[in-house]
Amino acid sequence: MIIYYSATGNCKYVAKKIADKTRDIAVSMIGHDYSIYLKKGESLGIVVPVHFWGLPTFVTEFLSETDIKSEDKNPYIFLIATFGSSPGYCCGYLADLIESKGFGVSAKFSILMVDTWTPVFNLSNEDKINKKTLKSDKQIGDVISKIERKEPGDFVKRKLPKFVCDIFRKITKSYRKTSHLNVDDKCVGCGLCRKSCPVKAIDLQMKKPVWVKNECVMCLRCLHLCPNFAIQYDNKTQNHGQYLNPHISSLD
Repeated sequence: MIIYYSATGNCKYVAKKIADKTRDIAVSMIGHDYSIYLKKGESLGIVVPVHFWGLPTFVTEFLSETDIKSEDKNPYIFLIATFGSSPGYCCGYLADLIESKGFGVSAKFSILMVDTWTPVFNLSNEDKINKKTLKSDKQIGDVISKIERKEPGDFVKRKLPKFVCDIFRKITKSYRKTSHLNVDDKCVGCGLCRKSCPVKAIDLQMKKPVWVKNECVMCLRCLHLCPNFAIQYDNKTQNHGQYLNPHISSLD
């Protein structure tokens, strides 16, 4: 089983590519029950994006609640972090969660992909995005080769020390406050943002999105998925474009 969390399609794309090659199944954490059962000989893969050099809060909460069982004493468990600038200590935090369930982690990987944090990164240049996507495909192929051989090891590149990431995550905690998000007059009240929010942080009032939680994952799915690009993060994203993985037709 390969389980993933994906806001804009990158992790879903990686998980599906691996599943196709290894004849496995890829399942989204969103809407999944809190139970994973591995049959004899079955591997477990976890694919997540890096948020603020760590795990998305949704992933931490999901895995903390999830019961993992296996018919094998030591199943092959691999972790993959997709990132744009640095994977930080994402796989380390993820490994800690898996080990707290009584299992060891066999392999850790990182894959450089398009960074969708548009308050900083500009995604308006389509040619640059396409070139980066092609490079990502090569990395995915290399990772798949190792997974097919059930190769153990830490293959994470550009990782950072845990203490640095712990400090950074404390500094950036306020970035997840929904007060940063706003909607402009281009909104037509379609409700897609409300339907797609993984943590149900959005309600529709007077045909306009209203954030009903003080904090969210801040995955920016609502911003990137909005058909009229009506949702922004402060005044930092208007000229930075939107992004959905071009190989994924729908999000879970």
